[in-house]
Amino acid sequence: MFGKRSDGVKVKNLDPVTKAAPFFMPTRLGAQNYMQVDFRCEAIDEFISRQRKLGQTYTYTHLMIASLVRLLYLRPKLNYFINHNVIYEHKDITICMVVKKQLSDEGEDVDMKFHFTGRESLPQIKEYLDSEIEKHIAPDSVYGTTKDADALGKLPNWLFRLALKFIRYMDRHNFMPKSLIEASCFHCSAFLTNLKSIKLDAIQHHLYEFGNASLFIAMGKEKIAPVVEKNKELKLGKVMSVGVTMDERVADGFYFAKSLRIWKDIFANLDCLLEPMPDDGSKKMTIKKRKKNKKSKVKTTKAKKDKEQARLKKQQEKAEKERIKEEKEKVKEEKKHLKLEKKHK
Repeated sequence: MFGKRSDGVKVKNLDPVTKAAPFFMPTRLGAQNYMQVDFRCEAIDEFISRQRKLGQTYTYTHLMIASLVRLLYLRPKLNYFINHNVIYEHKDITICMVVKKQLSDEGEDVDMKFHFTGRESLPQIKEYLDSEIEKHIAPDSVYGTTKDADALGKLPNWLFRLALKFIRYMDRHNFMPKSLIEASCFHCSAFLTNLKSIKLDAIQHHLYEFGNASLFIAMGKEKIAPVVEKNKELKLGKVMSVGVTMDERVADGFYFAKSLRIWKDIFANLDCLLEPMPDDGSKKMTIKKRKKNKKSKVKTTKAKKDKEQARLKKQQEKAEKERIKEEKEKVKEEKKHLKLEKKHK
């Protein structure tokens, strides 16, 4: 109570506009913005292929969660949430996602919750995700969130409605038990849905009014689409669209725009995720762009070689034309000489 929560701390020293935003827009649904972000898949596929040769198997889900964790650590305002017109910051970085035990109509949905400090490296995140998912998708396993939801679901409708009203009241006034917050998949930094795994394109998903998630990320399947290269050349490329829904009350447009540019830079240079962030709390990450691979060098060398061969061929053709021209002049002179000899005889 009185501004203290088990999952967040009150943000102080806010500017007047940011502090007033939750009062002008009291609901999360009334403050949500939608955006679609397109990620080029060539760099992602190249990274996955290169790491597979080194013995590490990464998926798009591993990379998406790792990039989100790093982004939320670097851009802390994205980890803010609003409760009862007050802005808080999550105490850690929590990603929620739904995992199906079986890809079928009858397959059980498991709402899983993953906690991070934000400093983890990609290998650490992969190990944590794989172990948790493997543990809880077993047919006989029961995840904590599912167990609590089943208990509430067995209540009569009138009692369920009353229980939910009381839970909302506790959450609103900051005395909701930590165990109940941990059981709720709606209390997190960001909610992720992997529509790519079920062959669907990205959607613009709404935020939930219950809970405190200020970000909803919807991964779509890859597709071939027109893209513009740096040299302004239009061509076809492999693209993954991601639907992003955000609570505009936690930061201004400039902050969101810069954050999205950093997110794209991370995906274009995924090697930066292989190392953990410093323990000293430094939030500066240097994104080292990889040098062009051997294939690109081979292509450049081949293009230069082809150009040189074309130049030499042109010179040879010009020399051949000069030689033919000289031979014709020589024949012409010989004929003229023969005519003069006949005339004198």
